[in-house]
Amino acid sequence: MAQLPVAAGKSSFDLVDPQKVFAELNLQPDSVLLDVACGVGNYAVAAAEFIGEHGMVHAVDLWTEGIEALRTRARELGLSRIRAEVADVGRRLPPADASVDVALLATVLHDLAADGVAAGALGEVARVLKPGGRLVIIEFDKIESTPGPPVAIRLSPGEVEDLVTPCGFLEEHVVPVGPNTYLVKFVRV
Repeated sequence: MAQLPVAAGKSSFDLVDPQKVFAELNLQPDSVLLDVACGVGNYAVAAAEFIGEHGMVHAVDLWTEGIEALRTRARELGLSRIRAEVADVGRRLPPADASVDVALLATVLHDLAADGVAAGALGEVARVLKPGGRLVIIEFDKIESTPGPPVAIRLSPGEVEDLVTPCGFLEEHVVPVGPNTYLVKFVRV
């Protein structure tokens, strides 16, 4: 049996204020969003409301069962603008070069960093984002709290910036989005 990704079946969607998150994503009716390590796609389904019929959500994850659950849910909801695909985000992302307006990594960067694949994943995000595109990262505060990963692998906003800026991004700002979560917004240069 294949080993499941570390956070398979877990979602931070209920741990954040969706209004704050989607204000930061600033999705428009024709936006293309990439939801990296999407799990069952809670953020992707919510984003579909903002992008309208002319936008697209690319939702990718290594967890096959999560992608299948998202495909079923999207089909049942009539959300044909969600393209859910199994992908190893540390190696290759499905969207074409410079085709994405916004990329979201919701409480996954700490796992990618712990697995030693953060640079590859962020390089892929940089490849698929349009110049001026936005990268939005949600992480857990670097404190002991539950739910969330062990504090030893949590990332502070400064550690997130140190991982992301070498890949061609500039930090715009950091905002709290939940009791124990924060969001860092970057722009692709």
